[in-house]
Amino acid sequence: MTTLTTAPLAPLLDGLFEEAAAATSPAISELSSEERMRLISSKTEYLDLYGRLKDLWLPVSREAGTLLYMLARSCRAQTIIEFGTSFGISTLHLAAALRDNGGGRLITSEFEPSKVRRARENLTAGGLIDLVEIREGDAFRTLGTDLPDTIDLLFLDGAKGLYRDILELVEDRLRPGALIVADNADVSPEYLARVRSTAAGYLSVPFEEDIELSMRV
Repeated sequence: MTTLTTAPLAPLLDGLFEEAAAATSPAISELSSEERMRLISSKTEYLDLYGRLKDLWLPVSREAGTLLYMLARSCRAQTIIEFGTSFGISTLHLAAALRDNGGGRLITSEFEPSKVRRARENLTAGGLIDLVEIREGDAFRTLGTDLPDTIDLLFLDGAKGLYRDILELVEDRLRPGALIVADNADVSPEYLARVRSTAAGYLSVPFEEDIELSMRV
């Protein structure tokens, strides 16, 4: 039995995934697919886009959540950094792994205040809030200071155009063997160029449809 597969977390996640699937936002239907992709990959307009999408959950899939849990367990992670909390579904999976690893610290960043409030409620309901520090605001500020000396796992699921910048922000704290998981990495070519470069100190492979799994060597 694991924290992930037992109460209170398992039924909580079932309900959250159902709620996420039912959520809609008029803002997303107003954008063409081309405009949506442009905004998603932008380094300057992401605040506008994600502000418009504040009612959408934008969660990881159930399979991706389970993958995050398994990776954090298998590398015995004690320190995890997450870029993009949203409503906290991925955060719950990662925090569950920390619990089952014997404890640790998860620092996650989210700039939308309403999502921060809901994520904190979800983590409290799941019995995992004691392991998580939610930092509200732009990740360049919130993840730019006061980080653990070593990071075991980095999960990127915020503004896609910033993936490389956030990686480089914390790069010197990634321990050898640290894992980096990037969701929707296919829309961030400069990030992929970085982690697929052995000269930059990474080994990397695409995983599933749009997840990039990398390791600091």
